[in-house]
Amino acid sequence: MISKFKNIFKKENDPLSPEERLKIIESSSKLVGPGVFYSTIIVIASFLPVFLLSGMEGKLFSPLAYTKSFILIVDAFFAITLTPVLISFLLKGKLRPEEKNPINKKLEKFYTPILTLCLKWRKTVLGVNIIALLIGVLMFTRLGSEFMPPLDEGSILFMPVTLPDVSNSEVKRILQVQDKLIKSVPEVAHVLGKAGRANTATDNSPVSMIETIILLKPKSEWREGKTKNDIITEINNKLQIPGVTNGFTQPIINRINMLSTGIRTDVGIKIYGESLDTINVLAQKIKKTLEGTSGVKDLYAEPITGGKYIDIEAKREVIGRYGLSIDDVNNVVEAAIGGMILTTTIEGRRRFSVNARYAQEYRNSLEALKKLQVQTMQFGPIPLETVANISISDGPPMINSENAMLRGSVLFNVRDRDLGSTVKEAQKRLNDMMTKMPKGYYIEWSGQWENQLRANKTLSLIMPIVIMIIFLILYFTYRSMKEAIITMITVPFALIGGVFMVYFYGINLSVAVAVGFIALFGLAIETAMLITIYLNEAMNKMVAEHGNSKETITEAILREYIIEGSAKRLRPKLMTVSVSLFGLIPILWATGTGADVMLPITVPLIGGTITSTIYVLLVTPVVFEMVKLRELKTKGKIDIINAK
Repeated sequence: MISKFKNIFKKENDPLSPEERLKIIESSSKLVGPGVFYSTIIVIASFLPVFLLSGMEGKLFSPLAYTKSFILIVDAFFAITLTPVLISFLLKGKLRPEEKNPINKKLEKFYTPILTLCLKWRKTVLGVNIIALLIGVLMFTRLGSEFMPPLDEGSILFMPVTLPDVSNSEVKRILQVQDKLIKSVPEVAHVLGKAGRANTATDNSPVSMIETIILLKPKSEWREGKTKNDIITEINNKLQIPGVTNGFTQPIINRINMLSTGIRTDVGIKIYGESLDTINVLAQKIKKTLEGTSGVKDLYAEPITGGKYIDIEAKREVIGRYGLSIDDVNNVVEAAIGGMILTTTIEGRRRFSVNARYAQEYRNSLEALKKLQVQTMQFGPIPLETVANISISDGPPMINSENAMLRGSVLFNVRDRDLGSTVKEAQKRLNDMMTKMPKGYYIEWSGQWENQLRANKTLSLIMPIVIMIIFLILYFTYRSMKEAIITMITVPFALIGGVFMVYFYGINLSVAVAVGFIALFGLAIETAMLITIYLNEAMNKMVAEHGNSKETITEAILREYIIEGSAKRLRPKLMTVSVSLFGLIPILWATGTGADVMLPITVPLIGGTITSTIYVLLVTPVVFEMVKLRELKTKGKIDIINAK
């Protein structure tokens, strides 16, 4: 086909006739069209793991996978239908061969000597790539892991917890002191705190829990060199109040964590069992074991005991002598402490209940409660302590249950270290304790770790299936197991650059990084398919001119056509890569909300695109030549593949 095109270029009557021009466009479209179709299928297949993600990660990344897949489908449709038609209208005048293009000429001048050198020292080139691959594997094993890269919401949620028996007045005082200290930090714009639960059925926070939303000033107004972590550390140092355990998170992720896992911190250890006292002992042991673990911050065991209750027990033998019933005593207690509903007022569409209860000075201490007056028919008012025993007892401040079992929890956030290694070290510390758990008691790791395990399980199950699907597509494209394997070899070497960039950027492995590698996987296969098609086309041309026998094909002839198949189609290969690369590079300098999630997707893509391009342009021809030389040596001829 190429020789036919060269003859056309040499025609004296060029420009071509319409029939000849259409024939060239038709032949070229048939050459490229199947490759476009199959590469589109491969890229869509590579995104299959993203489609199957569930939970939070599925909601976040499935729109990306759907958008890219639909764009590729439409793009492939127009590439094989509309593009040839537009070329037939727009391609006028005298045609110029590829070597006349000034850009392609310079690229070939630069690329051909390097490729020739690589083919000459092919074993050395393969050795260097294998060493780079081993270094990449070593780096990969040393990468940290997390569920999702932390999204900077621009604000801070301060969630300290006090002792469960704290009084309303004391928690109010603590809240005021904390807000004043937080506002003294120059980067803080506004502070709003609340203690206890809001007036809603979905908020079950006890009085001992404080939630303070801290809104920060724009970063341009921060002190020089200050980061958000520095601000959190400064606030934490100022708020070291006895009896208060500090905790820091962000408003949105906190709500998501509580709704999805029931844990308000990054990681939680849920302890299940039948006795609250035993659960409390286990929780305290776990907390003590985890103290001092690197990366574990805001460590806190939810109190299961320590709540204070006022027990008022009627003296049955006494109330009978005074002509009272238990209901009479209960009514006095209800009116004095809890309040009694008298009536309901209606204002427009709203209803308000009117309650009555004793003034605070009559019920703010145990002695005051003992002196409450109980009205009798014969003896007049008598003190409540006459007809009831009044005492304070300990009990659970709040009872949590899950899966029909009582539940306690130990909570902690992770800072200054990746989530995966922190949890693994914590699990190692708890291993001995887990073997000595009482019968009927067990623990579960929850929070972000639970989400990470679920996402990793989904990816590990589906990735082998995806690789098999892509391999089958390559096999049906080439009709050769050998060619499919050569193309698949590209993938590990494409991932080298992604791993290197992720490592040097200090990014932890997460679902976002996995999505970046998945996108890179499809791109690497696509570029490898492109050069393999052109190399096989060069082999077809060589056989047509020199025959297919080891007597007529020497190593020099084979290398000449491999260089031609690689260099003469350099421009479309670089264009394919450049479009992806130049579209991604600006994200490296992106700022603002969401940039910290996009960066982990982009970094492996950029690094992998660079290394996969180098591998495809320099190493794939080397591997291809070695395979063809082996075919000549063993079979006496080379396998001709009409790659589509």
